[in-house]
Amino acid sequence: MNRSPSRLPDFARSGGSALWRGSTAFWLRLHLNEVGPLVSLLAVSTLGYAFFALAYEVGEGSTAALDRKILLSLRNPADLSDPIGPAWLEEAMRDITGWGSVVTIVFLTAAAVIYLALSGRKRIAVFVLAAIGGGEAVSTVLKLFYHRPRPDLVPHGMEVFTASFPSGHAMMSAIAYLTLATLLARVERRVYVKGLLLALGIVMTICVGISRVYLGVHWPSDVVAGWCVGAAWAALCWFVALQLQRRGEVEDPDPTPATTGDGAKKGTVPPA
Repeated sequence: MNRSPSRLPDFARSGGSALWRGSTAFWLRLHLNEVGPLVSLLAVSTLGYAFFALAYEVGEGSTAALDRKILLSLRNPADLSDPIGPAWLEEAMRDITGWGSVVTIVFLTAAAVIYLALSGRKRIAVFVLAAIGGGEAVSTVLKLFYHRPRPDLVPHGMEVFTASFPSGHAMMSAIAYLTLATLLARVERRVYVKGLLLALGIVMTICVGISRVYLGVHWPSDVVAGWCVGAAWAALCWFVALQLQRRGEVEDPDPTPATTGDGAKKGTVPPA
């Protein structure tokens, strides 16, 4: 009796069908058919891979030459203790680097959490606190794990107390400012204001990282690694927040106005 070689056995067909149904159900359960969850998960994957790839290159010493070249290009060749540019620029960089300090991040986080709690969004307030606090814990663990020494090529422009890789200032500014900018952008209904808020979060994050290299307290690869892992953490928190909001476990920061039975918004008079 001849059997067609192209015909799959029944158990293979049924198994493949079950796998497809299971995969589709999992995809829909995570709302990956929507733009927000899909983009955030892709960002986590891409930025996470970039961080670990960079960490490997740093461990192999592949970034050393470029790190040295960039750091030296920001110094006066005749006096390595003197950063390029006027004196006011160095002072401005010290001010900017403070945007990523523990004191500033804690203050802004506390302000955001208190505002959310007082406005009736207590669960999302707890989530923001956990997201930024968890990011600080991840930063500490990564610094202890990699334990890269600070640059000794040029004098430091300020005091430092922890290991170098990844940059804690770059990472925490990415987590805090991107998370808060995303949260505020969801509350705002005007598109151009949403864009402005997100742009401000990104620009502040970039400025903090540049200031760390300018002041000689981080290698450039430390800062890029901090940006990668910080943005990945912020994207992961965004993804988790969207999942929790879909399930009603945390409040949506931009709730849809309540409607009456006939679809009209409460508090409005239906058109005649």
